[in-house]
Order: sequence, then C-alpha cells, then structure tokens
Amino acid sequence: MKIKLLALALALSSMNISAQITVADTDLMSVGDIITQANDSLPSPLISIGNSGANQFWDFSSLQEMEIETIEVVSPVGTLYGSMYTNANICVEMDDDLLYLDKTSSGLVMVGFGELPVNVLMLPLPLIYNLTHQDGPNTIMDSVFANSGFFDNSLAPVISLNPLYDQIDSLKIKAVITSDFNVDAWGNVAIPLGNYDALRLKVEETTSTEFYTYCSAGGLGGGWFSAETFFPIETEIANRYQWWSNDPIFNFMLAELEVDSVDNVQSVTFLTNPQASSVANLSDYNVKIYPVPANKYITVEAKKNDITSLDLVDVNGKVILKKEFTQSTSLDVSDIAKGIYFLNLKTVAGKLTKQIIIE
Repeated sequence: MKIKLLALALALSSMNISAQITVADTDLMSVGDIITQANDSLPSPLISIGNSGANQFWDFSSLQEMEIETIEVVSPVGTLYGSMYTNANICVEMDDDLLYLDKTSSGLVMVGFGELPVNVLMLPLPLIYNLTHQDGPNTIMDSVFANSGFFDNSLAPVISLNPLYDQIDSLKIKAVITSDFNVDAWGNVAIPLGNYDALRLKVEETTSTEFYTYCSAGGLGGGWFSAETFFPIETEIANRYQWWSNDPIFNFMLAELEVDSVDNVQSVTFLTNPQASSVANLSDYNVKIYPVPANKYITVEAKKNDITSLDLVDVNGKVILKKEFTQSTSLDVSDIAKGIYFLNLKTVAGKLTKQIIIE
C-alpha cells in the first residue's frame, strides 16, 4: 500500500496541476504599493490567449521587456484632485496621470481620471471561475463646447429639421461605455518571473461616441440635435485578456494581452517585480515635523541622509510650495493663509503624508 501511495504521489508531482482560486479585494493593491510592469509590443507568435476552461496552462515566459512602467498607489488625501473624490480610497499614479479608485469587496471602480469624474467598473469582485458581469452603459464624457465656426450656421435647419433655426451655438460630445467581464478559464500561467495559479478574465469594452449641436433661432430658444448626418455614431470595441492571482507576493494582474477582433495578440503587459509591495510608507519615527500648529516656520527633519522631495498642498489639492532637501529643512509659512494643509514627503525609502495646521 505504501509503495502504491508513493507512486501516486510521484505521478501527481510530475503533472501540471493547478488550483482553482478566488481573487478578492484583499488580494489587490493598497496604499503604499509600488508596482512595476513591462510591455512587449512585439510579442512572439507563440504568445496566444490559449483555451478557455479548467486547468489550462499559458506560457508567456518568452516575453521581452521593451518598456517599463512604475505604478505608485497612494492615499487620495492631499493629491491634486483628491478633494473632488471623497468616495475614492486609493489613488494610482501612472506617469503624469492620477486615477482615483474605490476598492470594495464587490469591485474596483474608477471614480476619477485627473479632474474628469467617471464611474467605470475596472474589476468585478470576487473573481471566480465562470463569473460573468456586465457594467454600464456608463457616460464617461458629456462635454459642451462653443461652436466657434466648426459648424456653419447654414447647417442649423438641416440638422434640426426646423427651417426657423438659423444658428448653431454649441457642440456636445457624449461617450458611453459598456463593459462585459467573463472569467472563462483557470490554471497556471508562466511569465518571466515564474509560474503561478491564475484566473483568466476576458474583458470586452464597447464605447459609443455621439456628437450633438445646439440649434436656435437667432440665439433664442432651441434645443440639442444629433449631428449624426455629418458625424456618424462611432462605436469602438476593445478586447483584452487578464490573468489574476491570489499569490500573496502579488497584488496586481500578472499579465494582460491586448487583442484584435479575432483574438490576435497585439501587445502584452506583465509584472516584472516579484515584490509588488516592496516600498512601505515612511515611518513617523523616521521623520519629525514641528511645530504643529505653526504660524511662522515648520521644520522637517529626517533621520537618514537621503534626498527628500516635499509638497505642501491645501485641502483642494493645490500645491502651495515644492522643494527638495537632504536631512532637514525649514519652511516659511508666515505668508500662507491659515487653515489645514497636507505635507507630502517622498524618499527612496517610501512616502509619508502628514496633516498640518497653520494658524
């Protein structure tokens, strides 16, 4: 009996056996995380989406790092547009972009992109095999612009189908997005970092863009009318496949394949850093800020002799002052209006945000 059990164990160990997993909000990025991704814009023809179903294996180990991107996850408090999104609990910094997200047990929702409020589900949660979910339609743009000669006023009766309208005052662009999610496979995925149990999530986004004109009679009265005669409704479908793991060393998708309408792979983004949460917040014990409250000067002292960047921002996210220093500095706040501010500090060791009061 022991020999049979040993033979069975050896046989199982030689097979590629994966586990069907669940990915929850606790498996995703949190404030303080730094995530490094690479992009392969010319993936090998051997890179494909593979099959759907149970216990699959996807081999992306040949991917090449052509571009590197760093994603920083910070608290929305004190960021440039943080006061606009009180429902955001994390902010993602990507290059010069700020994405404001609301992470809950039911999903990851983007509530703001810079100063543009949106309401788009990025990821339904928890992820589990055979999950299907549709989000939308959601309006991601509804902007009005002055006509400024773009449309000749002679087109007003044509667009409005009303001979009394002789003026086009404004233009409007409206974009609506609908997202379909489907966890259609589970198994094991190989990326240059190694092999991991994962769920495959298929995401299809359909974006429709419509153009409108506001037509009136001599600037009085009027209404909005579709400009579809001159600008047909644009519909764009984007498809991608993502691989997500609940491995504790990761808190972001392992890989994402952008594909065309027939699932040919166009580009691949994948994790390159095995410790996605490698940089922690600066400890209060490493930095001293005094006095608080302050009325003339604020002193900032760091224990380590590192270059530190400093931003002082108001409650609306406006940057009041910026500077870099090594170990210690003194800020003249005597000419700054009384109130509550946030001091953002950043070094190679991490970040720290402290609320201060100027009185």
